[in-house]
Amino acid sequence: MTTQTIQLDKHRGMAAQKATEIRRLLLSVEADQSALKTRLEDLEVQLTAAPAASWGEAAEKARYLIGLFAATPAARDPRRKKLIANVLEDLQRLSAAETEGAAK
Repeated sequence: MTTQTIQLDKHRGMAAQKATEIRRLLLSVEADQSALKTRLEDLEVQLTAAPAASWGEAAEKARYLIGLFAATPAARDPRRKKLIANVLEDLQRLSAAETEGAAK
């Protein structure tokens, strides 16, 4: 009997090793997607739990929704891409101005 583990992959052909690696990666990706879906659901519960208490909080909610839209085929239009970028910059600028105003 030996105390060392046997690396079975070394005894398989290249095609079998590649198939095994693909299966492992696929399982990993599926697990990651499931975890991401759960985290997104948790985020949406938090975002809908209460109305925004400030413009900064409202901007965060808007950024999230704009990000969802930006991932759709409809957002690939160059004019919409520019509009999305401009709105996100506006939200960032206005949120920063609000934060600076509150600090004074």
